[in-house]
Amino acid sequence: MNLWVEKYRPQSLEEYVGNETIKNKIADYLKQGSIQNLLFHGVAGTGKTTLAKLIAKNLNCDLLYINASDERGIDTIREKIIPFASSLGFGDVKIVILDEADYITPQAQATLRNTMESFSGNTRFILTCNYLERIISPLQSRCQTLEIKPPSKKEVGIRCIDICEAEEAKWENDDMTVLKTIINAHYPDIRKIINTIQGSTVDGIVKLDKASLKNDLNEQIINALSNKILLQEIRQILADSGSREFDSLFKALYDNLDKFTIKIGPRSEEHTSELQSPCNLVCRLLLEKKKIKNIKNILTHK
Repeated sequence: MNLWVEKYRPQSLEEYVGNETIKNKIADYLKQGSIQNLLFHGVAGTGKTTLAKLIAKNLNCDLLYINASDERGIDTIREKIIPFASSLGFGDVKIVILDEADYITPQAQATLRNTMESFSGNTRFILTCNYLERIISPLQSRCQTLEIKPPSKKEVGIRCIDICEAEEAKWENDDMTVLKTIINAHYPDIRKIINTIQGSTVDGIVKLDKASLKNDLNEQIINALSNKILLQEIRQILADSGSREFDSLFKALYDNLDKFTIKIGPRSEEHTSELQSPCNLVCRLLLEKKKIKNIKNILTHK
C-alpha cells in the first residue's frame, strides 16, 4: 500500500503549501544555482524534509540523505559524510541533508561543524530539526536558520480534500466535520493528519474513529509535556481537539508522570532537585486525593 503522504508529497515549490517568504528566498537561491548551509526548524510534520528535498531536486547536485534519528554519532560523520564530501562529484555542488539533526549527539555536532568548514568549497548542508535548542550554537552560526511554520488549518483542509478526491475517497455521510475533527486532533502535524485520513478510509469511505483520536490526543499531550512545550500551547491543543471528555487523558498523564520531572544540576545526593510540573500536580490531585471535582477546568483554564 502506497502511503498518501509520500504519494502526494509536493514535487515543486509551487505545490508546497505555506511559508511564502521562505519559498521566495529559496526560489532566489535556485535561480542563482547555489545555496547556503540551511537549518530548518519547526514542529513535526510541517514540511521541513519536503522543502529540503525540493531544494536538492532543483539543483544539479550529488545528494547524500541521512536520517539522524537513526545515525546520530560521530561514526556517521567520519564514515559517510566526510567520504562523500571528499569524493569526486558529478554535479555542480554536493548536498548533505541531515534530517532530524536535533538527534545528533553534541560531540558529533561539534565534528559536523568542523566538517562544514573543511568542505565549504564544494558541499552544502541542509539540516532539519524539531527543537532548535538542541543544536549547538557553533553549528547554528554556520547555517541560515529558518523557521518552518505550519500552513493554516484551511490550507491543510484544502490539501486533504484534493488528496481524497484523487483517491476517490468520500467522507462518511458526506459530513465534512469528519475532516475538521481529524485536523483539530493532529494539527499542525500535516503528515499525521494525512496518515490518519488514509488509515480511516475503508472501502472508499473516510470514517471517524473517535477512540483512536482520543488516544492520539493523549499521546500528543504527553509528548508536548515531555518536550517542555509551553503550557499555553498545550491548552490550545486541548481546545482545538474539540474533546470534553478528559478521563482517559488524566489516566495517561498519571501513568507517565516520570516523564514530566526536570532535574537540575549535578546528580548527587546534596545537589539534586526536581520541579514538579503542573501536569504532575494536577494528576496527583485528581487520581490520588480526588478532592477537586472541577479539575478539568483547571487543566483547560476555563
